Amino acid sequence: MMDTDGPLDFESEDLIPVSPVLTKKRKKIIGLDDLLTDFYKEQGKAIERESKQKKVKKNHNWDDEDDTTQTIKEAKLSQFVDDCQQKMEAISGEDEISSWGIPVFGNQKTPPSLAFPELGSCMLLQSFMKNEINSLVELSGEKVHFCHVAGETFLDGLLVNGWLSKLVFTCGHVEKSVAKWTFNLMLYSSEEEVRTAASDFWCGILSSKNEVKIDWFPSYSELKRALETYGFLFDSLSNFSSNSELVHTDSDCGRPPQNIRAWIKLVGGCCQVRCKHSIFSTSEAEDLLGVIICLFLDRQLQGLSMLMYECLLSVISFFTEEEWDNSCEKVAKSLACRVPRDLNCLRMVECILGVDARSKLLKSTVAFEILIFCFDKEVSGAEEILRFLISINVKERSCDLFKMYIYLVLTENWLLTTPFLEDKPVIYEMWGVYLRNCSCQITSTDLRTYASKVRNRASYLLQDTVKK
Repeated sequence: MMDTDGPLDFESEDLIPVSPVLTKKRKKIIGLDDLLTDFYKEQGKAIERESKQKKVKKNHNWDDEDDTTQTIKEAKLSQFVDDCQQKMEAISGEDEISSWGIPVFGNQKTPPSLAFPELGSCMLLQSFMKNEINSLVELSGEKVHFCHVAGETFLDGLLVNGWLSKLVFTCGHVEKSVAKWTFNLMLYSSEEEVRTAASDFWCGILSSKNEVKIDWFPSYSELKRALETYGFLFDSLSNFSSNSELVHTDSDCGRPPQNIRAWIKLVGGCCQVRCKHSIFSTSEAEDLLGVIICLFLDRQLQGLSMLMYECLLSVISFFTEEEWDNSCEKVAKSLACRVPRDLNCLRMVECILGVDARSKLLKSTVAFEILIFCFDKEVSGAEEILRFLISINVKERSCDLFKMYIYLVLTENWLLTTPFLEDKPVIYEMWGVYLRNCSCQITSTDLRTYASKVRNRASYLLQDTVKK
């Protein structure tokens, strides 16, 4: 039985322990030793900071030294490269490789006056006055009166608008005054619209299938006079080379004339109508053929290459079968003595692109005649030429491989554009020997100018001879 008078359960539990009261510590008295310790610590920190600053400055100095060293190294490397380049040039004897191109036009002369008072009395204008053709263009009375007062200005408008050609075809007649007037506009006018219209007028009446009576045709002397006005240098081309420069004393010096396009188109048109109109003689056509080929040497005329090529074919077709062989040789000899013996002579040969028999013969003959002139006429026959080429020792350091490249390309165009090799197997064998000399005796490590060009071209041509 529970004792009611006894203590309760919680009263018999252990009492919560009470933390003892902390007593205050006494402040430590700072002695002399402590002060010295703190002083030495601060001194150490100061020395450490100063050391770090010195390291930073030293690193900056090292960067400057590195930059200076790098500059010195780059200068030495550049000097080393220059020395190597000079040694390479001394070993190979390499000059700047030239390119083709001759300015075939020099100082241009003052063109003749375009005023043509004879037009006022031409029958074409008189027919307008009589209203015979007025219905075609429906002119009013005031315009007819104006054409009588200023016929040239009126005909300018008809020419540019294309009405003059229609009137000529309707009448079937081109008067001398109209023909000469349009001819002068075509070759000497500075206005592109006018000279183009005049060129189209002449090309139209020359190629027309309708019967049109033409009272006046441009002669060779007229065309040659135009070339002289343009400053053409046909007789002086051999004085220039790919690297020579003309002294431009005038703004028009060396620049092709604006009217040369019309001149080329007119020459081609006149040569195509020999069956109807005999405009040029055989010798005159030969001179014109030489002029057209020389135009291919001017790099500033590359935009007219297609037009010049079409004209070239027209002039070649001018000759009869009986005339062609003799004329071809004359043209080739004329060109050979005028073209420089550099890459321009190769350009002259390779611009003859026709695949017809006449074009191939012209190309082969021109290459042959230039080759003869390269040898100063010391050799002439086919066997003599090839024997001379075979005798050249291409391994000798003194051998001019640029000339060898010229000889190789000329010989290639001379022999391979005609059936010459098929008739003479000896020539074919000598050609193969010459190619083997050029391809085998020049090593791939040969650093001379044009060494790789001669070797590679000869190797390519040799493969073709092996296949045959």
